[in-house]
Amino acid sequence: MKKALVLMLVFACALMVFANGAAEKSEAAASSGDIDMEIWTSNAGYLETPKGGPGYNFYKELTGIGLWQPYVEWNGGKTYKEQLNLRIAANDLPDIFHPRDLGQSLAENGALLDLTDILPRTKLWNAVPASVWKMLAAVDPTGEGRIWGTPSVISYARYGACIRKDWLDKLGLEMPKTQEEFVNVLRAFKTKDPNGNGLNDEIPTGGRQEARWMDYLFNMYGVVLFEGLPAWDLYDGQLTYSAVTPNMKAALKFISELYKEGLIDEETLLNSKSKWDGKVDSGLVGIYYHIPQSSFKRSISIEKNTGVRPTLEVLPPISAPGFQNVYPIFLNSDYELCFKNTDDPAKLAAIEKFLNAYGDQDLWDDFYYGVPGMHCTVDEKGAKHMNPIDYKNQSNLILNPGQAIATVDSMARTLDSTKTEANAWAYDQAISNLRHQGEWGKEIAGNGIPSSIYEGYPDINARTLYVQYASKIIIGEWPIDKFDEFVEKWYATGGEEVTKRAREWYAKMNK
Repeated sequence: MKKALVLMLVFACALMVFANGAAEKSEAAASSGDIDMEIWTSNAGYLETPKGGPGYNFYKELTGIGLWQPYVEWNGGKTYKEQLNLRIAANDLPDIFHPRDLGQSLAENGALLDLTDILPRTKLWNAVPASVWKMLAAVDPTGEGRIWGTPSVISYARYGACIRKDWLDKLGLEMPKTQEEFVNVLRAFKTKDPNGNGLNDEIPTGGRQEARWMDYLFNMYGVVLFEGLPAWDLYDGQLTYSAVTPNMKAALKFISELYKEGLIDEETLLNSKSKWDGKVDSGLVGIYYHIPQSSFKRSISIEKNTGVRPTLEVLPPISAPGFQNVYPIFLNSDYELCFKNTDDPAKLAAIEKFLNAYGDQDLWDDFYYGVPGMHCTVDEKGAKHMNPIDYKNQSNLILNPGQAIATVDSMARTLDSTKTEANAWAYDQAISNLRHQGEWGKEIAGNGIPSSIYEGYPDINARTLYVQYASKIIIGEWPIDKFDEFVEKWYATGGEEVTKRAREWYAKMNK
C-alpha cells in the first residue's frame, strides 16, 4: 500500500512537472509568435495564402501570428458557407473564420470561443462603439450576455440623397435648406429643362417598388427606414415601429402630394432596381437616394451615357415644418470573425494578440494596402499606392479591419487609394459626399433588434400591409385618412404582440 501511494505521488508530481512545462512551452510559443492559425474570410478569386509565403509573413509581422488561408471559393457566400458546413460536420473548424450567419448556432452548441473576458484587454474593445458590444451581448443565444465574435460595423449615416448640383447651377438655384425650397427645386427640375435637350424628360426624384429607396423624403418627418424598410426607434419616448407613427402619416401625405404634382417619377412604384438605376445613370434624375460615398459610379455612368460630366452633391438634411429630420445610423449585430473554441494557453494568448493588432487603428492602413510589391507599391516618399487587381499573382487580403469597422476616414482612404487620374473628378466628389453625409446621423434605438420579435407574424415581417397602404396612398388611390385604418389593422393582426416583444427587448437592453 505504501509502495502504491509513493508511486501515485511520484506519478502526480511527474504530471505536474509535465503540465507546467507544457504550459510554459505553450506560453513561450505564443509570446514568440510561433503560433500558426488557419483563417477563413471572403475571397473574390485571389490566390491562397500558404504558410511561409509573402502574405503569411506579412500578417505574422503585423499580428505576431502566422496566418494562413486555403483557397475557398466565395461565390456570393454560397459556396463558402457550403464548405464551412463541411468543416463543421467534420468537427474541424478553422481557428478563425467568418461565420456567414452560422455564428449564433455555433455559439449555442459550444463550438466558439467566448471572447467576453478577452476583448476588454485588447485595442479592438475601444475601436468599436460600446453600443455594438452591448448589442452582441444582448443577442447571445445562451442568454448569458456573452460575446462570441467580432462585429461588422458602419459607424456613420451611410445613406442619403445626392442632387445634381450642376442642374442647380444651370438654373441659378441655391442648395435647398427648407422643405419649401426643396419643393421649388423639384418644380424647376421638372419644368425648366436643366439638361438643355428640349425634351423636358427630366425626373425630379423618385424611388422603387414597395415605396423603397426614397427614404430621404420620409426622413424629413423623422421616419426611420432602412432602404425603405420601416425600422424601430423612439417615438413619444417609446420604442415604436416607424410605419405606424403620426410621422409616417405626415410623410405619406407629403409624398402623395409630390406624386400628384408630377414631382416624383410616375413609375416609382413600378421601378425595379435595374429600371431605376437606368434612369439615374441616363442623367434623367435630379435627386436620388442611395449611398453618397458610391456617387462616383453614378457620375462616371452619367458622363459615359450623356457626354455630360455631372456634379453630384449630397443633399443636406431637410426637416419638414414641425418635425426633425433623421438620417439613421444602423449598427448591426452580425459577427465578422469568430474563433474555434480552445483551452490551449498558447492559442488563447495568440488570439488575444491577434485581436489587439486587429483593433489597432495605426495598423489599419497596412492591413488595407497589403503586401508591398504584391498588393501595393511604396513610392520614394514612403506613400503606398494600390496595385491593379491581379488574381493570378496576388494572394487574398485576409483582413481589412478598416472596412469591417468602417469609419468615414477609413472609407475615404479606400476611395482615395483606388482613384485614377482619369476618374479623380468623380472620386473626389464621392469623398466629399461621404464626409458631408458623415456629419449627420443619429444612432437609432432599434439597432440590433432581433428578428425573433416577428415570430408567428410573417406578414408583419414582410411588411405586407404597410406596402399595400403606403403604395395606394402615394398614388392617390386611397386618401390619407386610410392610414388610420392601416394602423388599426396592423396592431390587430399581430402588431400589438410584436410591439410588446420589441419593448421588452429594449427594456432588457437598457437596464
